[in-house]
Amino acid sequence: MAFETLLLAMDERIATIVVNRPDKRNALNATVRREIVEALGALREEREVRVVVFTGAGDRAFVAGADIAEFAERTVVEQRGVMEARTLFEEVAACPKPTIAMINGYALGGGCELALACDIRVAARSAKLGQPEVKLGLLPGGGGTQRLPRLIGTGQALRLLLTGELVDAEEAYRMRLVDVVVEDAELTARTRELASAIAAHSPVAVERIKDAVRASLEMPLSAGLAHEREAFLAAFGSDDGREGIRAFLEKRPAQFQGH
Repeated sequence: MAFETLLLAMDERIATIVVNRPDKRNALNATVRREIVEALGALREEREVRVVVFTGAGDRAFVAGADIAEFAERTVVEQRGVMEARTLFEEVAACPKPTIAMINGYALGGGCELALACDIRVAARSAKLGQPEVKLGLLPGGGGTQRLPRLIGTGQALRLLLTGELVDAEEAYRMRLVDVVVEDAELTARTRELASAIAAHSPVAVERIKDAVRASLEMPLSAGLAHEREAFLAAFGSDDGREGIRAFLEKRPAQFQGH
């Protein structure tokens, strides 16, 4: 697929989506948002792709936020129409394949929200993260007030949301905003190592693990346990489940096919 604002590469069961607007610090405009949704739609159908990695072009920014100039002249009615459509953040969160944010610089505002919508966040040591919308007299509109407290707790989330301060990768790791921190030069290698480890497993099991964990954020425990049971049974009855058990008993590597 050809894109105006993205680079898309697929290699060894890993798809990498690169936001390619380095002159704008990879800010999210309407074209980027639309193209990410289109790319994810296409990748859903690619059976060989088992993990999706998001990153930004260059070494200055993952995504430095929304393109403010684009919505500066919109009316409230126009902005409501944009926001009531299904957003790229919802599409990323709903992607059945595991998603990894490879944070290679500033991840601010919508960039931080993109990282929050991913399943796993790997940050370069020089990365900076934050939700500075309050400095514009605004608040996050892509899930920042909802996903951030679920991830790092109410107090820490409010600290970032109400002050607009940025945190470096080490502090982001301490507050559980990112999951892995590596030296800048090791970012790509460590992210691909993690993605490859996931991609080696059964897509059936991986998708159901992701679904069950996501469901746990929306359900009471009893309903979540019932959901987990059904997910287990679906994996248990799959060809991959049968293959995994046989391979274990036969002491050989499993050959998972994704069904």
